[in-house]
Amino acid sequence: MKLSIIVPIYNVAPYLRKCVDSLLVQDIEDYEIILVDDGSTDGSGEIADRICDEVKDYSLKVKGKEHSEADTNAYNLSSITYKLNIKVVHQENAGLSAARNAGIAAATGDYIMFVDSDDYLQANVLGTLLEQVERDNLDVLRFDYQNVRQAEAGEYEVFQPNKFPHQVDTCREVVDGGTYLDERMGYACYAWQFVINRELTGTFTPGIHYEDTEWLPRMMLAAKRVNSTPIVVYNYLVRQGSITQAQGNKDKLRKNVNDFLFVIESLSKQIIKHPSCQWLRRMISSMAAGVLTRVAMSFYDERKEYIRRLQELNVFPLVIADQGKTYARRARIINLLGARVYCWVMKWR
Repeated sequence: MKLSIIVPIYNVAPYLRKCVDSLLVQDIEDYEIILVDDGSTDGSGEIADRICDEVKDYSLKVKGKEHSEADTNAYNLSSITYKLNIKVVHQENAGLSAARNAGIAAATGDYIMFVDSDDYLQANVLGTLLEQVERDNLDVLRFDYQNVRQAEAGEYEVFQPNKFPHQVDTCREVVDGGTYLDERMGYACYAWQFVINRELTGTFTPGIHYEDTEWLPRMMLAAKRVNSTPIVVYNYLVRQGSITQAQGNKDKLRKNVNDFLFVIESLSKQIIKHPSCQWLRRMISSMAAGVLTRVAMSFYDERKEYIRRLQELNVFPLVIADQGKTYARRARIINLLGARVYCWVMKWR
């Protein structure tokens, strides 16, 4: 098996079929789709089972040359061959990381891709990706994406195309993962933006937000051959109610801050193994500024404890890097005035 596509699913009934349909209309044959139902309560798991049965039924008809034009039109599966494998894994709700880990455990492909179940791929793009992976003997290939949204009548429209970070990666040179992080990665950390050698995929830490940021450098720093392609492959649906868009109560905000600290600690441990990796230092500084800002605005009375925890992680002084004007301004203020004064300024701003 050449490629495994892992789709974690949780309460995405209105979006799931479009996502899976986009995985079916691809220009390769030797791949599998693993749908991981993470204890959905809105019928998403049943939809996944139904889609799986439809695909298998259609595949058998293709194999026996018994399919009709009516079958093809009914399922929109005209490009499927009987070699396609699709399966559903059901588990109790344990979160995105655990769902991805279940998919990794079930995968048999040489390479892995992740697709969130409310997003979708461009048609007929996987062949080009795998061709570059094989030609350059890559461990990791990064591709471009675009933001989409639902317009009237449920149609999708692109409103932010070509979403590589502002330092657009047009380089075609194969480099190791550490060099790629430092020179070409930027700060957009999305697990679904890569084709990855399964041996390097590792696992995601369950139960935290920002799991992609914690996982990404572990995966990249183990890679020997990494490259990019400017091809737009992925459509990221910006919607209310998704994990990244949800606005939480104070308990959720507190978990958000504590998860920031967890990721900072994890990245700090990785620096011990890779002291020359400047991306790790820049990301730690960016997240530390985020902790102080959130604490000042939501947990000001607890600022001393959070500042103490950051000091124990040796994050100060913050690294001033090209992460946008807002971050650079905050980092300079924190370095100049100190964390406590910064929190006071943000509190009364």
